[in-house]
Amino acid sequence: MTPGAIAILSLSMSTDAFAAAVGRGASHRPAVVNAVKAGLVFGVIEAITPLIGWSLGLVAAGLVEQVDHWIAFGLFAVVGGKMIWESFQAPDADDTTPRRSGAWALIATAIGTSIDAAAVGVGLAFIGVNIWIIALSIGFTTFVLTTIGMLIGRAVGVKFGKRAELLGGLALIGIGAMILMEHLGLMAA
Repeated sequence: MTPGAIAILSLSMSTDAFAAAVGRGASHRPAVVNAVKAGLVFGVIEAITPLIGWSLGLVAAGLVEQVDHWIAFGLFAVVGGKMIWESFQAPDADDTTPRRSGAWALIATAIGTSIDAAAVGVGLAFIGVNIWIIALSIGFTTFVLTTIGMLIGRAVGVKFGKRAELLGGLALIGIGAMILMEHLGLMAA
């Protein structure tokens, strides 16, 4: 996977966390130190989940070697499609009203936004990438975007986060299509 593709993947995987952070920032008005703490929680969890998915994918990779590129494309397309769908949904009532801001609520939100990274990790196992670089890139990007999202959430509101989620979904589908085209010989690797 090229550095550009890793960067796009990292941004795509971070957009749902960014959208959640914008919503939390809009309702909590966090101090900088609290935004950084939230960014760390989201970043660490977002870095761990593709590793979990990748590990599970490695177990199955030998069994599905002939169709692995289709599986990777399907996983990227489904996750990207889900992100696009969610970007058009109205914000939950919880996005505009104050909510609990405890550590468990933050961790639960971070896990909820990182499930798609586990699915992408499964797909990455099928194409033989360096998962450590990708996981670190996803985690760092999520940390930065979540911290920024928390800080600007009050000013820009939830709508901006939804647009970022739409772009992330489109990028994931594009990456999946590139993987498929490379494996089908339609594009030079």
